[in-house]
Order: sequence, then structure tokens, then C-alpha cells
Amino acid sequence: MRNPVFFHLLVLGFCLNISCQAQNSSEKQDAVYSFKTPGSGGTGKVYMGREIAHVMDFQGKDWLERQSREQEENTMLAIEKLPVTDNSVVADIGAGSGFYTFRIAPKVPQGKVYAVEIQDDAIQYLQNRSKELGFDQVIPVKGKVDSPNLPANSIDLAIMVDVYHELEFPVEMLAEIRKSLKPEGKLLLIEYRGEDPAVAIRALHKMTVPQIEKELTANGFILVENGQFMRIQHFLVFERAK
Repeated sequence: MRNPVFFHLLVLGFCLNISCQAQNSSEKQDAVYSFKTPGSGGTGKVYMGREIAHVMDFQGKDWLERQSREQEENTMLAIEKLPVTDNSVVADIGAGSGFYTFRIAPKVPQGKVYAVEIQDDAIQYLQNRSKELGFDQVIPVKGKVDSPNLPANSIDLAIMVDVYHELEFPVEMLAEIRKSLKPEGKLLLIEYRGEDPAVAIRALHKMTVPQIEKELTANGFILVENGQFMRIQHFLVFERAK
């Protein structure tokens, strides 16, 4: 017969252990992030001196697909410059409407493009659009706020286009992206230039190269290419630090 006192103590000990783990996790996050009164378009959550911006809702997809985007941003040149081959495996993290996803797909006919999104309506849109366009190599993936949910050691190139500044958990996401990259895999960040006041984008939705490099270096990445060919954005390629 089970000793009820022993069983009660066992359950209590298990619960205390879970509680301690949760507290330790919370304390660890508090040590990494700080909090302030939110600024315009901001969450109030701060990482390495930078306030994290609010995520753009998928209802704004028409802005992502605007006809003037190529002229404004020189997106086709960015896609031409991607370090990919016919069989590369690419992850478009924060794919949105798939503006980049469906322009990258023809460059990797024997590869894959994981289109990662955390919003359900975006995932449904990406699934429907990939079928319409006949891109079997496009695979929509439901990510989480702290993980892109990608297979380990599988990605040749992960890209985030105007996304990194909105990551709610940048430390956790970068750790998961590192795990997903192949040994020679690369991470590309395209971000609006925070150094340029003429770039008519909200301040929290722009980033400077020193800030990006500071954050990525702290999380095990090294800058290997600083492309200066886009009109209003940075084109920054990172590799995992050895």
C-alpha cells in the first residue's frame, strides 16, 4: 500500500523543483532584459540598450507587397546577392506575405525555403500562395516567439528582413537559429538604417550597424559582410563564431 505521507512529500518536492526552475528561468530573463515605459511603437522591453519594437500585424501585408517597394529598397539586388546555390536550404524568418520567400524560391529549385511565421493568418496565406505559384520547395513553418522551430543543423542561409528589431526574445531566437545552421551556414539581417535620419521609418524600426553587431557578437555570431548596395537598408551577413 502506498504511504500517503511519502507520496505527498514526493509531489510537494516535485512541485517545488518545477517552481524553482521557473523562478530561475524568470531570473535569468530578468538579468538579460530590462523594462521601461514604452516609447512610440515600442514594447518597453529593452535588450542591450535597445527598446524592442512591436511586431507588425499581418493586416499590414499590403504595405509589404506595395508596388514601390523594389524602387525604394532595391530588393532584387538584395536577392541577387544572397549566398545561395540551386540546392541551398533557406529560412525566411518572419516571412510575412512571402515577398522575399517567393522571390528566393526560384533560386533554390533543388533546395528548400522554410517560410517561418508566428501569426496563423500569415501561415495560411503562405500555404495558399505557395500552392498557387507551384513552389513545392516552399515550406511554411509555425514558429514561436522564442524559436523558429527549424530542424537542427539544416540551414544554409537564415534571413530576417526588417524583423530582428521586433524579436520579443532575441537571445533565445539567436540561440535557436545557431542550432539550426549548418557548420558553414550564414545569417543575413536586412534592417533599415538607423544612422540615416532621411530614412522615413519609425526610430524603433531602424537599427545601426554598431548596435546590430554588438547584439549578434554577444550571441555567438561574427560579421563577415557589410553590403552597402541597398538604398535605405543594411545588408549584414553573419557566421557562427568559431
